Amino acid sequence: MEIKRDVYLDKLIRKKKNGLIKVVTGVRRCGKSYLLFHLFHDHLLDSGVAEDHIIEIALDDRSNKELRDPDVILKFIKESIKDKEDYYIILDEVQYLDEFEDVLNSLLHIRNADVYVTGSNSQFLSSDVITQFRGRGDEIRVYPLSFSEYVSVYQGSQDEAWDDYLVYGGLPLILTMEEAEDKAEYLNSLFQKVYISDIVERHNVRNKAELDELVDVLASAIGSYTNQSKLVRTFKSVKNKSISDKTIKNYTDYLIDSYLISKADRYDIKGKKHIGKLEKYYFEDVGLRNARLGFRQIEETHLMENIIYNELRVRGYHVDVGVVEYYETKADGKRGKKQLEVDFVATKGSEKYYIQSAFALPTADKVNQEQRGLLRISDFFRKIVVVGDNIKVRRDENGIITIGLRNFLLDENSLKL
Repeated sequence: MEIKRDVYLDKLIRKKKNGLIKVVTGVRRCGKSYLLFHLFHDHLLDSGVAEDHIIEIALDDRSNKELRDPDVILKFIKESIKDKEDYYIILDEVQYLDEFEDVLNSLLHIRNADVYVTGSNSQFLSSDVITQFRGRGDEIRVYPLSFSEYVSVYQGSQDEAWDDYLVYGGLPLILTMEEAEDKAEYLNSLFQKVYISDIVERHNVRNKAELDELVDVLASAIGSYTNQSKLVRTFKSVKNKSISDKTIKNYTDYLIDSYLISKADRYDIKGKKHIGKLEKYYFEDVGLRNARLGFRQIEETHLMENIIYNELRVRGYHVDVGVVEYYETKADGKRGKKQLEVDFVATKGSEKYYIQSAFALPTADKVNQEQRGLLRISDFFRKIVVVGDNIKVRRDENGIITIGLRNFLLDENSLKL
């Protein structure tokens, strides 16, 4: 089974020989090694690169233990370069390499070497990894499988694919498992024995139980506004525990740096500025989120919102939560400020889209409710409502576009239809 990951492969191809270290990052088990050692490797061969001009080293392989010595691996690579043709150096699990920052910067001095690395433990798997290479790194962020990638190799109907994806998410190994028990066990083990252990090790977390509880609180609140103070109050009222704002911030930052969760900031659409105080958190993979809660909270409305958020980020958009402020005259004749929410403001360069996630629009009142915020936006960027129903694209007299969820997810150009 070969999963086409053209979004990331195309990025690697575009960045070839750009003079920078290509750093492939992402949550563990999302397919970084497969991307480099299989898909990119095959591309190089197909484009005429000789096999002996591709130097691949899996540093987590016991047989490559000697190459974890920085001087030994540099000597090995330099001796493997026999001519002036281009060589492609691919190092997997580079955190096993002692002084890997110095080694990678040394490789940049080899004029005909193009360097690609990946890593996935507590030392390497962090959003600040590029700073390790003193401005000489170029990040390619890899996400778990999108629904279109998932369904492209799924053995079953599209409906069955969606049901599985909604519950177990898009980590590639899930597709090799048939039994629900095996999928659940895999996700639970991965979260606790790998992800949380990495964070505890990297940041020397002393109270792992608090970190675990925060993950559960965030998993229960995807798509809901929160902040450090609100989380502190939740711990006090629900968990009957006192925990400081600073600790909460540190823990959430650790989870973000490890690519387990992402934060969407509030954005004042009319004022064109970010608003502090509140934000929303989404999980990198809904299967991991569901596993944290024992698969007890499979609310399709919230999971749909999380999946749309992830899809926008896979497509390269920066995603905020939109707020539209306006004044309304009350019954007593006084004017008061009110706010309406727009689920997502997605921007990429000069592109901008306002997007609402609505599981169903059964009545005219529900349609009006979802469109109210969009109708108060005065600019001419596209306004879209994504609904759970399997409908084709339609546009109303106000220019608002409605599209079915699967059509949105399966068509990479769906925002531009």
